[in-house]
Amino acid sequence: MTGPYAVLAGRIRQDLAELDHVVARVERALAAGRERPDERDLFVDSAALNLHDYYTGPERTFTRIAAGMDKRVPSGPDWHRELLRQMTLEIPELRPPVLTALAARDVDEFLRFRHVVRHVYAFALDEALVAFTRFLEDLAR
Repeated sequence: MTGPYAVLAGRIRQDLAELDHVVARVERALAAGRERPDERDLFVDSAALNLHDYYTGPERTFTRIAAGMDKRVPSGPDWHRELLRQMTLEIPELRPPVLTALAARDVDEFLRFRHVVRHVYAFALDEALVAFTRFLEDLAR
């Protein structure tokens, strides 16, 4: 593996390790919310923020791949979705697809949830988190 690709691979490994940490925080927040229902709203806020971060991690990785390998990072108002689409493409003689179409659809659900977290008041997150948690449970099946 050549220098720039070795650096990219190292950064991706670091991103993955950080995502494991985020997942642990989400699980802790949800468990604490079940144990202390009188303060559930605070734990929901924490879980939602960490799920927001969970999306940001892969997006950062996809941006690194787009910049380092593809030499093109999408821009404009819809750049997040364009980046996902780009990650589903095979770039001949450069790289295989990073995501399948099905995986991109699932990652897009995280993007939508992140949008909700960024654009609603925290007290409105409970319903969104419950719906999103059901989506995650369906994914696990």
